[in-house]
Amino acid sequence: MGSKRWKHDELELARRLGGERVPVPGRQRGYAPDILHPWLSIEVKSRKSAMKLIAQMMDQAVAAEVFSKRRDGKTRLPVGIYHVMGTRFDKAIVFMRMKDFEDWFVSLKAKVDGAGD
Repeated sequence: MGSKRWKHDELELARRLGGERVPVPGRQRGYAPDILHPWLSIEVKSRKSAMKLIAQMMDQAVAAEVFSKRRDGKTRLPVGIYHVMGTRFDKAIVFMRMKDFEDWFVSLKAKVDGAGD
């Protein structure tokens, strides 16, 4: 797939999230999202390898969720928060696994939207 891998990734993520990939010519001056979606503004960055710090952070969050569930039986959403010291906390970046995002937010949104049917 080579240099077009990013396009494949955007198409697959759009399919999973219920959005539509915006072709590159349709993105003007960086204002259009990679994926058009009714309630998300989606920008996709695909890389050949994981960023070590983020991968380690998420591994710890997942391990903590497993430990907590074993201890008290409650399910928690594993997230990692990346904050640059000296900057405002409202600019911190929250990370989570795609599967968790789909389970907690995309599936829930579909259930809520369909509740009135």
